[in-house]
Amino acid sequence: MDNVVWNIKRFDELTVPELYAIIKARIDVFVVEQDCPYPDLDNYDQKALHLWAEQDGEVLAYCRIFDQGIKYPETSIGRVITTENGRGTGLGKQLIQYALEVIENRLGTSEVRISAQDYLLRFYSGFGFRDTGKKYLEDNIPHTEMFRN
Repeated sequence: MDNVVWNIKRFDELTVPELYAIIKARIDVFVVEQDCPYPDLDNYDQKALHLWAEQDGEVLAYCRIFDQGIKYPETSIGRVITTENGRGTGLGKQLIQYALEVIENRLGTSEVRISAQDYLLRFYSGFGFRDTGKKYLEDNIPHTEMFRN
């Protein structure tokens, strides 16, 4: 994809238009596409690093990265999305690769725990994540806890 820009910022570094574009993308994917009303604004954005790819101000891929002890004892990645316009472009794979590099380079660890929607288990296993056997429904969507070290 041409003109894709990657960004990583702490919450207090986000501009209002960036925050709006991020929240819009998350709601478009999780609430509208997946028909899953849930409280997206969970008071964790303030504690996260926000990593995203954008083109002309539109978020195409996004995730939150958490240091150790915030969501899990280990670092974690969450709210992972590729928007409709970003799908099929490889941005989702790039997103996870960049997130893992940020965790290793900025946070100094390779231990990462995630809560993966079950249809993405194979995708995440391609990055070295293992199924921990902990399976649960989150917002009526089957999830599995995965770990990578």
